[in-house]
Amino acid sequence: MSDSVELQLFASLALAGVLGAVLLFVWSRRVRGDKRHTAQLREREDRLKLALWASSEQYWDYDLKTRHMRRTWVDSRSNRSDLQVMSTTESDHRIHHDDLPQVEAKLRAHLRGEAEFFISEHRILDPRGEWLWVRARGRAVESGPDGKVRRIAGTARDITKVRQAERERRIAIAVLRSMNESVAVLDRDFNFISINPAFTRTTGYSEREVIGQSASLLDSTQHDVAFYNRIRQKLVTEGHWAGEMWQRRKNGQEFLCSIESSSTEGIYGEHRLYIAVITDITQQKRAEQKLRYLANFDTLTNLPNRAMLSERLSRAIVRARRQNHRIAVLFLDLDRFKDINDSLGHTAGDRILRAAAMRLQETVGEHQTVARLGGDEFTVVLENLDQPADADKIAREIIMAFEAPLVLDDRQEVVISPSIGISLYPDHGQVPTELLKQADTAMYQAKAAGRRTFVRYDDSMEIANRRRAQLSSALHKVLDRGELRLVFQPRLSLTTRRITGVEALLRWTSEEYGEIPPIQFIPLAEESGLILEIGEWVLLDACRTLQRWRQAGMTDLTVAVNVSVLQLLRGDFSESVRKALTETGLPPHALELELTESVLMANAEQTAAKLQALREMGVSLAIDDFGTGYSSLAYLKRLPITTLKIDKTFITDLNRDPDDTAITTTVITMAHSLGLTVVAEGVESETQLRFLDHFRCDEIQGHWLSRPVDPESCLRFIREWSPAAIGHGMIGHGATGGMPDDPARTPAAARDDRA
Repeated sequence: MSDSVELQLFASLALAGVLGAVLLFVWSRRVRGDKRHTAQLREREDRLKLALWASSEQYWDYDLKTRHMRRTWVDSRSNRSDLQVMSTTESDHRIHHDDLPQVEAKLRAHLRGEAEFFISEHRILDPRGEWLWVRARGRAVESGPDGKVRRIAGTARDITKVRQAERERRIAIAVLRSMNESVAVLDRDFNFISINPAFTRTTGYSEREVIGQSASLLDSTQHDVAFYNRIRQKLVTEGHWAGEMWQRRKNGQEFLCSIESSSTEGIYGEHRLYIAVITDITQQKRAEQKLRYLANFDTLTNLPNRAMLSERLSRAIVRARRQNHRIAVLFLDLDRFKDINDSLGHTAGDRILRAAAMRLQETVGEHQTVARLGGDEFTVVLENLDQPADADKIAREIIMAFEAPLVLDDRQEVVISPSIGISLYPDHGQVPTELLKQADTAMYQAKAAGRRTFVRYDDSMEIANRRRAQLSSALHKVLDRGELRLVFQPRLSLTTRRITGVEALLRWTSEEYGEIPPIQFIPLAEESGLILEIGEWVLLDACRTLQRWRQAGMTDLTVAVNVSVLQLLRGDFSESVRKALTETGLPPHALELELTESVLMANAEQTAAKLQALREMGVSLAIDDFGTGYSSLAYLKRLPITTLKIDKTFITDLNRDPDDTAITTTVITMAHSLGLTVVAEGVESETQLRFLDHFRCDEIQGHWLSRPVDPESCLRFIREWSPAAIGHGMIGHGATGGMPDDPARTPAAARDDRA
């Protein structure tokens, strides 16, 4: 072989080697590239798996032509190191029929290029047959030769729990907004971060005004700073606080609220939050206070009522037992209040009760309990008494306090007196009911004693109470049985020395109980209302008797009939008088009606109108017992009175008591200046007679002249009367033995001085 041939062979081998090396290099490089690509694909696949696992999303691929849905996801329960890829292809991808229209609409919008992405939240049916909410997001990834989209791919996420949470959140927001209670959310520094509309309605602060502000914005001046700090510290340490506190609105008005506060951890690891539910209970508390007030206090007078009195009296008894002190219970009843109430009206009656309550509280002092039991009944509880006389002293002060007229809201003056019964702890009772019962019993005894006085309870009153009840029952039968009768007491003119008239006095002789003193049965008749019927009988019988005398020749006589306040204030009394005069034929000038001073002055304005009607009829009018009560000379001048009768209490001690002497002479002078006739009652001695004659008293009446006698005896006495008897002591049918003046009058005559 030639050298050239060898050289060519060597060159060929060398070229082949080079080519081999090149091919080997290229191959190895390609292998390394494939490995890197495979590794990258594997890494991308792992990352996709990890992303699907971490996000709980699934990959979906929808073939619009075949309508197959391929879903790929990673089981969220698998470990990160061993992620299990799940895949399924569905030919029947079911969307909830309520959501399908909006899903199709969004898909068409994306396919037409109107929306860059297909985004939808809708419900799908999972393999377990449950409807799940998903949020799908995707876009077109493949188109056919005709340019139409063939495939859409994207991701979907199960948002069922999120939707449920969102729904609950919306419900919670709706509930908060509709709540009447104010709700506020505060941060760990107690600054507002959220409020509901009710908070704005309650406090006046809008959301913009409070967000970021401290809760101390609402702090009230009724609590100190330490109070609020203690509450907030308790919230921090215990996580809960509930109670009541005062808060302040934007306009500065303070309101009482009930607050329920609790702490909660913030969402997504935020700091602790505090939720406060605030309820305005101002009106509720006021209503509760009003109910408590109504349950314990009298709304008319603002005094404690019976329930509160019982509670206070019970506590007072406990204290008295512990301290070995006495307690007095004073039971007060306003005399003839019902008559005044009926005449003036209930509105005026209420004003009288309020004025009486104030007068009573002012008299005993604010530290003593004064209660109204109902109607015109009041009770006073006196504590820390050393002796029973202390209670008597207070009762006397109360009676004296009511001597001055009560001034009503319209500046009208009304005179009214109380009758008071007293019971003592431990002498008369150990419990409130006993003490009140005994005081009530004693009060009725004070009424029976003539009113405007006080009586302390004793055991004998129980017997009197039973008798009182028996008499009250028997009194209802007196007219049917004919047990009533009239007696008459003559009246002498000191000017003419002649008998000018008589006073009719009522008597009751009971079949069961014998002779009943007027001072016992007259109050019972007034309380029961029988006094109206009895009073008409007295008026008619007195007029009938005098008319018989006139027919027998006694034409110059008059008859005086006492009138009850009930007769004057209830019904048409003037019509009753006219009826009696018409039926008997007695001329009006022969009749004189007597009314006590207290009756006239208790309601002088209304009384004046009724009296004027009687005067226009021709009937004479007299004030009985003048000087024993509160008199207003201004009213006296306006009243159509014709006669003043000086009470026997001033006549008894003439020439011995300078005060009685001065009062009597003054009354005579004053009455004459007003053109009134003066009659002195209770004249029992010639000394009294001469004194009255000297000071020009017009007429006298009393036992010096004659005691009350039956109609026949009285008529005989008048016929046999001789003016020469004056100056020769007691004559004719005069009293024998100086008996006190007769207490019995017609129905209004239950007076304090008549025994």
